[in-house]
Amino acid sequence: MPKSPAIISLLAASLLAWPAGAAPTGAVIAAQDPATIATEVEHFLVGQAQNYPGSASVTVNMPNTRNQAACDELQVYLPNGHRLQSRMTVGVRCVAPAEWNMRVQANLNIQGYYYVANHTIQAGDTLSLSDLTGREGDLLSVARGVVFDPSQAIGYVAKYRISAGGVIKSSALRDPDSIARGQRVRTEARGVGFVATGEGKALESGAPGSQIQVKSSSGQIVSGTVVNSNTVQVIM
Repeated sequence: MPKSPAIISLLAASLLAWPAGAAPTGAVIAAQDPATIATEVEHFLVGQAQNYPGSASVTVNMPNTRNQAACDELQVYLPNGHRLQSRMTVGVRCVAPAEWNMRVQANLNIQGYYYVANHTIQAGDTLSLSDLTGREGDLLSVARGVVFDPSQAIGYVAKYRISAGGVIKSSALRDPDSIARGQRVRTEARGVGFVATGEGKALESGAPGSQIQVKSSSGQIVSGTVVNSNTVQVIM
């Protein structure tokens, strides 16, 4: 039966009244392209790897995005407390038009050089280039704090014994101008028109510019700034 002019008018009015851009109930919403997320994660990790002196390669596991609507503004980030690792989880969030958050698995390899001792280094030894041997490998697989640049070790003093073949860590070295805990030091107090010097015992270790406590020869504990390997400037 042909529809009456009144019914046709009501149908037309209802279509015109539908909000622009709105989808009817049950309409399929486009899902986020997983390849786009993988590309964003790869670019992010390559950028983060620039803090290391090596060549980075990234492999991203293709994420499942069936439940994520297509996104116009993606943000990639490292979850709190996470750092770069050979195998890691990266966070991806959508800011607009719909907010969502997901985790993506990735593998990161940074090929570069790190340094090991080519013979046993004793505590108190000052390191030179002849004490070091460079080894190539994944910089993310070696221990944290390992020296990647020989200039970070040459001229520094070993705090403790380093076995032959052992990796050189920055925590195992001290600045040659630093002061070690228990060391006898010269104290120097400066004021308007006077300089007073004395002797004491360092109660803390410290590099030049850091503040440490010193027990003076009179038994008084004072604070001061490390000037060099044997002088502490007392704070007045």
